[in-house]
Order: sequence, then C-alpha cells, then structure tokens
Amino acid sequence: MTHEKISHLRLASQKLDKTSASSPQEIVRHLGAMQAQDYAMAKWAIGSRCDSTEKQIEEAINSGKIIRTHILRPTWHFVAADDIHWMLDVSGPQVKRMILAETKKYSCDEKEFDKINSAIEKILAGNNHLTREEIIQELTIKKFSGDYKLSPVLIMMYAELDGVVCNGKMKGKQMTYALLEERVPKPQSRLTKEEGLAKLAKRYFESHGPATLLDFSWWSGFSVTTCKNIINATELQLNSFTIDNQTYWFGKEYSNTDKFRESVHFLAAFDEYLISYKNRESSILLEHQPKAFTKNGIFKPTIVENGKVIGTWKRTIKKDHVKIETDFFNETESHKKEVLFEGIKSFEKYLETKIAIE
Repeated sequence: MTHEKISHLRLASQKLDKTSASSPQEIVRHLGAMQAQDYAMAKWAIGSRCDSTEKQIEEAINSGKIIRTHILRPTWHFVAADDIHWMLDVSGPQVKRMILAETKKYSCDEKEFDKINSAIEKILAGNNHLTREEIIQELTIKKFSGDYKLSPVLIMMYAELDGVVCNGKMKGKQMTYALLEERVPKPQSRLTKEEGLAKLAKRYFESHGPATLLDFSWWSGFSVTTCKNIINATELQLNSFTIDNQTYWFGKEYSNTDKFRESVHFLAAFDEYLISYKNRESSILLEHQPKAFTKNGIFKPTIVENGKVIGTWKRTIKKDHVKIETDFFNETESHKKEVLFEGIKSFEKYLETKIAIE
C-alpha cells in the first residue's frame, strides 16, 4: 500500500470517486458529521458528493433532515437527523466541559446553564424559529444571560450540546434556532456510551478510511487513549494495513483501487477530505500545506486531481453568474485548462448558474 493508493481509497470512502445517487441527508449520514462553520461551503461539501442542487440541499436542512449544530469538536457540523441524539449523547459532555471551564470565571456553572436552557425552551416552544439575537433579547428581558456577562455564542452552543436547540429554518440569510425535540423527536431507546463510541468509530473509518488512530482522535475530539480503546473494541469490524509502522484502518467494504478513475474536484473550504485527518500527507504534499490551510485552522477551498490537492480556488457571486479564481501550486497553463473544464461541470449544475473562470 502506498500513500497514493490511500488517497484513492479515501476518494471512494468519502463518495468522491463518482457521482452518487444518494440524497443530501444520506451523504451526511454516511460521513457521520461534516464540519460546517462556513455555511455556503458546507452545502457544497454535500453537493460535491451527490447529484443534488444547492436549493435541494437547503430544503433538506430547512426541513430538519439535516441538522446543523455544535458537536464533536467545538465547531459547527452537519449531522443527519437520525444520528443527532446518539451523537450528542456521545460527544456532547466532553465539549460542554470545555465551555464550563471557560464560563467558570463568570460564576456560571452547570446549574445556571440549566436555568438558561429552561428559559430558552419556553421562548422557542411551539415551533418558534428565532435568531440568536432574538433569543438573547428575550433572555435579557427575562433577566437571564446578562447577569453572567456570557457570550451569546457560548449560551447557544451549550444549549445545542445539551440537546435543547438546533438550527431552525433560515430567515433570509440569517440562521435561526428551534427546539431539537420539535424537529427530531427523541428515540425510544438510547445507546450506551460504549455502543455510541463504537458506532462513531465504525462510521468514521468506513467513511474516511484509510485513517489512523491519531486521525480519529482529532476528528472525534476524544483522547488518544480513549480512541485506542474504541478501536481495540471494534477492530474485528474493520480492515487495516501498516505503512512505516503506522496502522491505517478502513471499512470491510471498499472500492477496488484497480478500478480507479481519474477525476478532478473543486472541494469546499473545510471539506472532510482534508480537515478530518491529523496527518494529511497522503492528500497534499507537505510543501503545499501552508497554501491550503493555516496554522490557526482556516482551510481554503481546494482543487483535487486524482486524490492530490494541486491548488486552491475562490468564488465571487455576480448578478448573472459566479466568478471562479484559481491558484495552482505548480501546474502548466495547458494543464490548468484541462483541470478547470473537468472540475467545474458538477459545480455549475449544483449552483444552477453559469460559471466564469479567471
């Protein structure tokens, strides 16, 4: 096994090797959780893996088939509605501990957050969909939140992690919050922590593999020790191989690399293809990594050819078209034209508009 073949296998496991007939929510369910703090780009991360348009993906989000909330690491993710409750049970407590460590200086502990969450429940009850600013205004009127000088971001993040709220329907270009239980009813039975962790590991390696212990630890937010124990408990359900004394895990069913097809992708900023791994050398040369993402975790949209990142791009929305600007690492002008022609077709279909490349 070589790093080139690892990148080919990852294209397949992440559903990038060919256009999928899967629905938007099926793509999200397959990947487990998709980082989504950049809303526009996160929608394209789904669209680049299936045959859905941006409008169809927005419909799945607005209808609650896909949930956008804080989970795993303390950032936004897309999660399929079917997975939201068990995944919150598994990862919510660890991220809440991070928030409580931050709010301790304001003398705001778990009991105080419970009071705030109860107030939020009353504000949103009856399928109310309100923006963060509208909720904070109501909390202030009810003499909550202002007493603690808490960041509105932390207030709403804790409510998400506690399973009280999630995204509601978009209000123009503004995100709203709604009660999670009104959007996705609680299941009758819940997984134990061990069952949830095992399911999380299996989902990750099947959809992101081949990947290492450190990759899974980074993606899930759990410690290396915890992740090692999880893998030991689920290794019979996975395949593995070793390169340079490093073990890579992946699902039992995977595409045969002998059938690998050449492809070009314009991937979203923060796409799972790069961000979900601790070590990214299989997909991008070390010398090019600073051009694709920064030390403080900002990931640019990337151009991927045959599993390898070869450049970055950005888009500008115009009145009647979308302008795409590219920055290749070291490709010739003639090669650029070939790459652009192949890579932009699916993006044009997704946006349902013309694209001009500069």
